Formats: sequence, structure tokens, C-alpha cells
Amino acid sequence: MKPSILITVVATFLLTVLSCKNDPTQKIKPENVAIAAKRDAKITELPVMTFSKTDHDFGIINEGEIVEHTFTFTNTGKTPLLIMSAKGSCGCTVPEWPKEPIAPGASGTLLVSFNSNGKPNLQNKQITITTNTKKGKEVLKIKAMVTPKNKVKA
Repeated sequence: MKPSILITVVATFLLTVLSCKNDPTQKIKPENVAIAAKRDAKITELPVMTFSKTDHDFGIINEGEIVEHTFTFTNTGKTPLLIMSAKGSCGCTVPEWPKEPIAPGASGTLLVSFNSNGKPNLQNKQITITTNTKKGKEVLKIKAMVTPKNKVKA
């Protein structure tokens, strides 16, 4: 049984080596190379999401308040900007973003609301935005000093 395995391995090797007699570079058409180069050049032209600012401090707020801030951005790239999703670091931070593409040169807004209920003291939260930019993700930050509710003692 061992000789048959050896023969099979050698035969497979020889078939693999000897079956590639054609030079694959001979099949390449120069016009296809030019078309591919143009296509690949466009792929590198990605949108750029430029924010006026990427962090916001709400200052001192009372526990239970819901505060909002609108972040403004511009697509400074050469192709339409798509925002696939935006997620807060916890359920208390909720972003709203444009669902339609943002054209090159156009601006948009992203509204972030923060619910301070049950979140006393210093709060630092972030919003992660998934986009079609080179980085693929953009991050915004918010913070607030939340004054705790007075707890009634029984």
C-alpha cells in the first residue's frame, strides 16, 4: 500500500509541474491594463469626514437631564460620504445621523443626546461612526459632570 501512495504523490507532483507550459503573461491585453489602472486610481479617492470639533463638554448638569449637542461635519473628499452606523458607548448616548450620502463639499450634522439618569459624577462617552472613509471609523466624544440626585433616607 505504501508504494501506491508514493506513486500517487509523485504523479500528482509531475502533473502539476508539467501542466503549466503556457506563460500566463501572454494572455494580458494592454488595453485591459490601462482600464484597470484608471479604475484603481478612482478607488483611492475616498471621502474625508472633517468635523468642526470632535468633542463636546456639557459642563455641569443635574442627574436625570437629557442634553443634546449637534456635531457638524463636511465631506472634504472627492467621493460621496456614507455613514453606515453611529453607536454610543452605552445606551445613555444616542446618535442620529444622515442616512443619505453626503456629496463632496457638502455638510451634514450628527445629533447626540445624552440621558444622565442613573449616571452621577463625571461621565465620558464616545460615539463611534462607521463610514466609507479611509479609516472606516470616526470617533466623537462627549463629557458632563452630573450632579447626583439627593437620595431620601427613610
